[in-house]
Amino acid sequence: MTKFKPADLTKLRRSEAPQRSLLVDVSKFARPPVRSDDVASFLRKLPGFLKANDWLALLDAIDAAHRRGKPVFWFLGAHVLKCGLSPLVIDLMNLGLVDLLAFNGAGAIHDIEIAFLGKTSEDVTANLKSGQFGMAKDTAQWFAAGTQLASEEDLGLGEGIGKRIAIGRAPHKRHSLLAAAFKSGTPALVFPAIGAEIVAQHPEYDAAKVGAAAHLDFRILAAQCARLNNGGVVLHFGSAVILPEVFLKALSVARNQHRVEKFTTANFDMIQHYRPNVNVVNRPTQSSGRGFTFTGHHELMLPLLAWSIKSRLRL
Repeated sequence: MTKFKPADLTKLRRSEAPQRSLLVDVSKFARPPVRSDDVASFLRKLPGFLKANDWLALLDAIDAAHRRGKPVFWFLGAHVLKCGLSPLVIDLMNLGLVDLLAFNGAGAIHDIEIAFLGKTSEDVTANLKSGQFGMAKDTAQWFAAGTQLASEEDLGLGEGIGKRIAIGRAPHKRHSLLAAAFKSGTPALVFPAIGAEIVAQHPEYDAAKVGAAAHLDFRILAAQCARLNNGGVVLHFGSAVILPEVFLKALSVARNQHRVEKFTTANFDMIQHYRPNVNVVNRPTQSSGRGFTFTGHHELMLPLLAWSIKSRLRL
């Protein structure tokens, strides 16, 4: 016999099962698909729990923003472009559902290569071994040309590169997000980290001009953040550090001069990182608004979001 006294389970105060407050009800269960189902049917048949509810709430926020003339911002890490997702964002841009684009420097580089070459993303391991990683002079020259145009015409870095692609002989420019943004008049902003992108390795790289144009993009973002007040939406895909940090500072500038509350943010990524969750989802919406997180591969999540948006808005 143990020397320690066990609990007497016969003295428990118990209740009948129907009297309890239960969170899961069969009325909210998912419903199986049928052959004739479309995206709208898929959304209606989702289970009424957890992330499925969050997904529908985000769609509601985007729908409301579109109807009320409030902006939807898209912050895109470079991996989104490497997954071949640019056509989906361009389509939404053409429908008036992309009111601002923001990239890190790598995103702009992939966009340039897609426009001029129709391909991008080198084998880093193989080329690093030979000392040739990032040594494509054409890419550096295209980036430098966009930077120079931005400097000459007092444009932000994103607009300068976008214009350079749009007016240049880029065989695949229809797949360029920066060119599409330039043609549609949508703010497209680029935030490089000097030394972190391959173009900084080349003699054509003018750090002063890159920095000046990128800082103009920061000021544009700060001004645009004021538009988020009372109904805007920020969608963030796959930038672990740069874009969340830039957004937080731009929002601080906007809030220093304007009231910017009651907006929605969402972070999409393959794994959830500290800075996107803190600087995009939590801190900006803490006093008001709502933030969401969704975990999954960009090549699945962004198409699902694009299809869901078009279905919800009947576009």
